[in-house]
Parts: sequence; C-alpha cells; structure tokens
Amino acid sequence: MTAKLFTPYKLNDSITLNNKILMAPLTRCMADDDLVPTAAMAEYYARRAEAGLIISEAVIIRPDGQGYPNTPGLFTPAQIDGWRKVNDAVHAKGGKIFAQLWHTGRVAHSHFFGGEIIAPSAVAIEGTVPRMRELAYETPKAVSVEEIAQLVKDYSQAAANAIDAGFDGVEIHGANAYLIDQFLHHDSNRRSDEYGQTPENMARFPLAVVDAICERIGNERTALRVSPGAYVNMKGDSRDRQVFDYFLKQLELRDLAYLHIGIFDDALEFDYLDGTASSYTRAHYNKTLVGVGSYSAESGAAAIENNQFDLLAIGRPFIANPDYVERVRDNQPLVAYSDEMLASLV
Repeated sequence: MTAKLFTPYKLNDSITLNNKILMAPLTRCMADDDLVPTAAMAEYYARRAEAGLIISEAVIIRPDGQGYPNTPGLFTPAQIDGWRKVNDAVHAKGGKIFAQLWHTGRVAHSHFFGGEIIAPSAVAIEGTVPRMRELAYETPKAVSVEEIAQLVKDYSQAAANAIDAGFDGVEIHGANAYLIDQFLHHDSNRRSDEYGQTPENMARFPLAVVDAICERIGNERTALRVSPGAYVNMKGDSRDRQVFDYFLKQLELRDLAYLHIGIFDDALEFDYLDGTASSYTRAHYNKTLVGVGSYSAESGAAAIENNQFDLLAIGRPFIANPDYVERVRDNQPLVAYSDEMLASLV
C-alpha cells in the first residue's frame, strides 16, 4: 500500500524529492533566548533527513511576529547563521528543507517584543498564550496600508535570508489563523479599504507576499500553506468560500513549488466548502498539493492513489520517530506519540 510513497517526485526543474513523505512544520519552542537555532535543533532535523522534504518549524520574519516562547527567527545575522548550521546538517545527510515563514498577526503578544500587535482589523481572539497561560491575548491594531507594504518587504527579505541560510526554498505560512490567513477570512478581516470586503481585496496582501517572494527567490522555491476552512482561532463564514475560490485561481497562475493544506484533522468537513479542506482545494487547484491532517502512511498513500493530493505531510509521528521514513519503508512498528515528548528534542 505504501510503496508509491517511496518513488521520487519532481516539484519542478530545480527540485526533485527522493520520496513523497514530507515532515510537516512542528513548532517546538526550543530556540535560545535570542531566537537562534541551537546545535540540538541541527541534530534533531538531521535525524529526519530521510523525509522527501522537511518543512521547518514556523520561523518568525520579524520581532512583532512572535506569539510563542523561544520560536526561532530569521531576521538577525545570528539567526541566519544558526539556521545555516541546521541546513548544513540536513544536507550532509542528503535531505532537503524549506523554511516556513511566519508572522502570527493577532496571535502575537507584546510580552515577547514590547510593541503593538498588528492584524487586518482591531479584533482580538479569546484565550491565553500556549505554554504561557498567564498571558491573555491582546486587542491588535489594524495595520495601515503603509505598514502592509513594509510587511511585504519583510516577507521578501526573510525569504532571501532563508536562501542565504542554505534552505532549499520557503513555505509561506498562510494558514492556521496567522497573519496572512487573517486577511482571507471575514471573521478577522473587517476592513473597508482596498484590503477588505471583496475576494479581490482580501487576497491582495497574501498575493503581494507570494509575488514578492517569487520575484526575490524564484517561484520554483516558493510554496504556500493555506486554510480555506476556519477551524482554529477563527469563526467560519460562508463568504470565505468566495475569497478562496478567487485566491486559489490566482495561485494556480503563480506556478508555485506546491500548495500545502493547513488542518489538524482532514476528516473535518466545512459546510461552506462542501466537504473537507483538501477535497475543496483539490477541486479548485490543479497543481502540486500536499495533504496533511491525522493521516497514517497507509491512509495517506491511499489518498494519493485516489488523487486527493500528491504529497503527504506527517506531523507528530515524526516527533516520536526520527526514523519514520525508514520504519514505514521497512514495515516496522511506529513509536506512539505522546505530549511528554515535547519536553525535549530527540
């Protein structure tokens, strides 16, 4: 059943993956206090280099993007150098790795950087910061048009920094209710200017980021993660369907390395998408699609066989099994994931 996972997959003329199993981005909160990747992180990623592609944990593009403790950045020389050591370790084992570029938007907290929270609109989320439950979420400031232009530049610079650090490409984090995704959903985007209300306006900033990064490092090294269905830190709205109908058509024109679904469990169905996030996206996007969301190697291989998506991203099982690819290939049992494993990098 899983044999087809182990055939190479050509993303484009620049990048061919050794197999169809990707390591999904997994936030570990293990960078040092200056948000610099550590030697332990280099060893952690290198142990997983058999994946067809490693997608790094989400990496902050600038200080006000931080919403969790000790999440690594990619905006200082020390951070770039730290990632270079990680990437050298992965490449020495024959692996490939993309950086997931991240700004948390209204999920950020001023505790980490001492400034204003920014978002499409001044609408806060409820709750507290994971791992730091004493910190309640704050009401963000609606970002100005001038600040949006600067964000596009900062995303572009982060992509250039990623290539400088030795990454093979970048995945823009446009999912899971973080900044880019906040522009794409009516619950978080209540603007009345050229960045709100209509599908064309709501997709304007995300597409500007995609275009700036493609121009900077090449479309063949640029990927994107999306969440058409609102499922975390966001209320669903039937009008979101029109936004993503437009957005996905525009993305097809960009010829990206791949598009990656952002969902915790792909069995979840959305009435305004007429089904799951992956089935909706596949129906509206005909290029390379990465599926994720509680799949096993077996169920993921079956989904690829059924043309539900082209590549399979695996998350928590990679935490429990650094040799996940080898175990699946050799039909060996997997170590079960448990939350206690988050306390260290193994």
